Amino acid sequence: MSDITLEQAHHAIEAAQKKAVEIGTKMDIAVVDAGANLKAFVRMDGAWIGSIDIAQKKARTARFFDMPTGAIGGLSQPGGALYNIEHSNGGLITFPGGIPITNADGVIIGAIGVSGSSVEDDHAVAEAGVAAVK
Repeated sequence: MSDITLEQAHHAIEAAQKKAVEIGTKMDIAVVDAGANLKAFVRMDGAWIGSIDIAQKKARTARFFDMPTGAIGGLSQPGGALYNIEHSNGGLITFPGGIPITNADGVIIGAIGVSGSSVEDDHAVAEAGVAAVK
C-alpha cells in the first residue's frame, strides 16, 4: 500500500494553512495516512477547539470511503443511499472539508480534513492542501 510521507503531509498542511490565512480564517487541519491514521495535525492560533475532532473525522471519513466528505453528505440525506452513515465507524463527518489525497499515479495515499469556518472555506482550504501533494 502506498502511503503519504511526513514531508508530503507537512506540504499539505503548510499549503492549507497559507490558504486559510489568505481567506482570513483560522483552521484545524488534519492529514491521515492510507490507513486513516493521523499523520500530521495543526491547530492555527485561535482556531476552535471543537474543530480539532471535526478535522480529524473529516480526514478519516474521506479516506474510509475514498471520496470528498461533501459527496458523502449528499448521499447521507434522508432517503439517500447512505442515510445515517455518519453513525458508523465511531462517528463520521458528512459535510465538506475532507478530501482524499492521491499520488502522481492516482493512488490514494491519505486524506486531509479541515474545520474552523464555513463548509465552503473548509473545502477550499482542504483543496489547497491536496494540490500541494501533487
